[in-house]
Amino acid sequence: MADDGRLLRDVLHDAARLLLASPALALEARTDGTECSDVEGHREARWLVAAMLDVAPGELGRLLSMGYRTPATTQARIEVAARRRATGEPMAYCVGTAPFRHLVLAVDRRVLIPRPETEVVVGEALRLTASHPGGIAVDIGTGSGAIALSLATEGRYERVIATDVSDDALAVAAANAARVAAARVAAAEPGGASVEFRHGADLAPLRGVRARVIVSNPPYIAYSEAAALPRSVRDWEPTVALVAADEGMARYAAILAGAHEHLEPFGWVVFEVDTRRAQRTAALATTQGYQQVQVVRDLTGRERVVLAQYAPA
Repeated sequence: MADDGRLLRDVLHDAARLLLASPALALEARTDGTECSDVEGHREARWLVAAMLDVAPGELGRLLSMGYRTPATTQARIEVAARRRATGEPMAYCVGTAPFRHLVLAVDRRVLIPRPETEVVVGEALRLTASHPGGIAVDIGTGSGAIALSLATEGRYERVIATDVSDDALAVAAANAARVAAARVAAAEPGGASVEFRHGADLAPLRGVRARVIVSNPPYIAYSEAAALPRSVRDWEPTVALVAADEGMARYAAILAGAHEHLEPFGWVVFEVDTRRAQRTAALATTQGYQQVQVVRDLTGRERVVLAQYAPA
């Protein structure tokens, strides 16, 4: 008789047991100021198993009530992901995907894990350019492609240009572009703007481009601060996407210094910033001659986005 897999209930139980027994996760919880608990272990197990089954966590209840049996190949993948998570590896890398706005993106250690505050950055860029369609949107330091692909699918741009200094990151972003395009075709949704990927640092790949908006979530952690990052970030996510010279300000300075040459009149720069550098970045934009400089708070009330408009003299 063919093996029809183990009950999902048992697979979930084994994953939770493995996570709860992990010294690495207990250390991570203490570092973050929280306590490791049975509730958290079971919650993580549900997230992990749901991601590997490609269903929403809330859907697990229905599958459990049906007596769903997990195929042997899927069960093996869940066990591998749970063992990786038990070493302290971030959940998104263990399951290979991360949600971002309306998208689900493939991620691995070549790119940062998309985060909720970056969703606010995209929202601001879309708001600032909502008055009329067309033009170019630029995403500098695209990583997984989260910003660029969200702008392309939610905005009304003619095209989107996404750049990165890392060839590895561009490979992940291009794969995500294909993933998003295939999902939209399957759902019979409009294709959105085309996305072009270019290699290079800061504004170098934008020769001849005039954009309506330049968006960037650049490296902004000072080298002196890197050791204090949470272990799940410091030990796993790519350093090149995290830290920058000049106390974390180098990339902001480089982009602001030349963005005038790559923006349409009254175009915008939209930055994600570290809370500690929000006002400093805004002041730098003002010094560089930008207008309508604003600092926007994220959903937790922290200053995390800076907006600056290019207004030609």
